[in-house]
Amino acid sequence: MRILLAIDESESSHRAVKYVGSLLHRTPDVAITIFHVLKPMPRGLLEHGGSESPAVEAQMDQQLHKDQEDWIRKQRESQCHVLQSACQTLKDSGFDIQRVTLKFGHEDDIARNILEEARGHETIVVGRHGMSRIKRLFGGGVTDQILRDAKGFAIWIVE
Repeated sequence: MRILLAIDESESSHRAVKYVGSLLHRTPDVAITIFHVLKPMPRGLLEHGGSESPAVEAQMDQQLHKDQEDWIRKQRESQCHVLQSACQTLKDSGFDIQRVTLKFGHEDDIARNILEEARGHETIVVGRHGMSRIKRLFGGGVTDQILRDAKGFAIWIVE
């Protein structure tokens, strides 16, 4: 069984990690992917201004790609503690961290990024943040989007 554990830096995510670790630490056939979505890439790194010259255009494309990779690398380094902390929480619960994979995403649409990463997993686990009545009424929030759009997954929501 493969579980995608989608986390952020919130207390509800921490509770979800603790819950999964305490529930599944003695289940040897479970593999967990801990997944954290980075903040969206700045607009200035999404595209360049373009050029009439194919040679200049190619050079601008190459530089943009390098700048995007540098930004992603820096974000991963700065957010690595989120994944490491979750992994340590699983380890502290007795879960064998040899069965844990750490991964990052980096898209604007967090829920869509989680659902794309969930391919190949049977279960998605998320923590639910507190939300206002208005958001709850109109179905806002990442967890609600996952509930609405996920097909073919078991979904665990930890509050």
